[in-house]
Amino acid sequence: MAESVAVRFIIYLTYSYMDVTTLIIGLVAGAAAGFIGQYLINQFGLKAKRQRIIDDAHKEAEVIKKNKLLEVKEKFLNKKAELEKEISQRNNKIQQAEHNLKQREVQFNQRNEDLQRRKNELDTFKENLEAQKGVLERKQEELDKLHAQEREKLEAISGLSAEDAKERLVESLKEEAKSQAASYINDIIDDAKMTANKEAKKIVIQTIQRVATETAIENSVTVFHIENDEMKGRIIGREGRNIRALEAATGVEIVVDDTPEAIVLSAFDPVRREIARLALHQLVADGRIHPARIEEVVAKVKKQIEEEIIETGKRTTIDLGIHGMHPELIRIIGKMKYRSSYGQNLLQHARETANLCAVMAAELGLNPKKAKRAGLLHDIGKVPDEETELPHAEYGMKIAEKYKEKPDICNAIGAHHDEVEMTSLIAPIVQVCDAISGARPGARREIVEAYIKRLHDLEQLAMSYPGVTKTYAIQAGRELRVIVGADKIDDKQTELLSGEIAKKIQDEMTYPGQVKITVIRETRAVNYAR
Repeated sequence: MAESVAVRFIIYLTYSYMDVTTLIIGLVAGAAAGFIGQYLINQFGLKAKRQRIIDDAHKEAEVIKKNKLLEVKEKFLNKKAELEKEISQRNNKIQQAEHNLKQREVQFNQRNEDLQRRKNELDTFKENLEAQKGVLERKQEELDKLHAQEREKLEAISGLSAEDAKERLVESLKEEAKSQAASYINDIIDDAKMTANKEAKKIVIQTIQRVATETAIENSVTVFHIENDEMKGRIIGREGRNIRALEAATGVEIVVDDTPEAIVLSAFDPVRREIARLALHQLVADGRIHPARIEEVVAKVKKQIEEEIIETGKRTTIDLGIHGMHPELIRIIGKMKYRSSYGQNLLQHARETANLCAVMAAELGLNPKKAKRAGLLHDIGKVPDEETELPHAEYGMKIAEKYKEKPDICNAIGAHHDEVEMTSLIAPIVQVCDAISGARPGARREIVEAYIKRLHDLEQLAMSYPGVTKTYAIQAGRELRVIVGADKIDDKQTELLSGEIAKKIQDEMTYPGQVKITVIRETRAVNYAR
């Protein structure tokens, strides 16, 4: 609109004033008017726009204000509802607590009434009890009087006072109780023995059946066979110098007699006999027999035997599954191969005892490895490297302690002949298995004189008791029969006598296995028809 006015004004001036100066002035004035008009138009537009923005802001603020007021009002209403709900819940709890208190008050009142009633009943009962007590006291007095009268009558009839009758009754009861107690004890002992013997026999039989052993008995001589009798002269040597050198080097007595193609080597030490046998074998095979050669061969054989002893010990421990043993103990075990006990090879006896111990320990639920180790080492005191006065069990225990064996194994070694007290369950197993290995048929050679002496000692031990008339040791000393006089010992005393004899045999004598004691009491009536 302003632009059209300016244009019109310029045209008007152009037509009105055709003068150039006037035209220029009119143009400048028109341009200024146009600029001024445009400026005014812009100012009016900005003001309207600003007013419009302010109005929009007021409207938006009103909307926000209304929304915020609505939110606050909503929160207020929610909070109010929560508070009312909480107050309602608290009121309910208070009402419930009041209700519970009223119920407890009612219960308390009821209990109080019950207690009061019971108290009244108790008072009544006490009164009745006092009355009954008085009646009982009167009746007790009457009873005591009657009892005294009856006792006086009994004393007058029997001629005994009450104290005398009491003493007689006590003595009678004592004898009866003593007899019953002895019978009861014997029954218990018999039952326990029967059960224990049954289980023990079962375990021992199973153990023996599961271990296979040899029954060979060794002697104290070795027979060396030669091809012809001409070799005997070479072994003897000129003026006997070869045989003397051989006996001096080996410590073995060499017997050269008329026995065809044989030379006897005699010595109690099997190691020496073995050294002499191997040395003779090498000398005869080589053909050079003279004192210097004899000493050389014997020294070489001794070294060979020592190596074989160590190898035997190692092989034995490996065969039995025993590990971690001291090398010196292994050497002692190997040395057992050349020792014997009552004709039984010591190494075979130790191996047999070890296997028996392992089986028996397994049957009893104990450690079979420990038992096997103790069984193998139990007789190491029989092969000492030096002379000792200690029993072989104690000496073997000291050797085991020296080479750091465990205390229970050392105790089993030392206690297998009761030289020391048993402190572990392995010790009795080793003792029993040692007896089994030594007592089985064919294991050992027993001298006839020692056997007869043992039977005689058994009989004499039983004869030392009063009332015994005859004794008989039968079944190779496994049973002892004792005949007692019927007029000197009664039936009850025979049971006691059997137990006493068994205990004395167990304490004082050494025997394999067990000894059965049978006491026989009989009455004989003898008459003659003439």
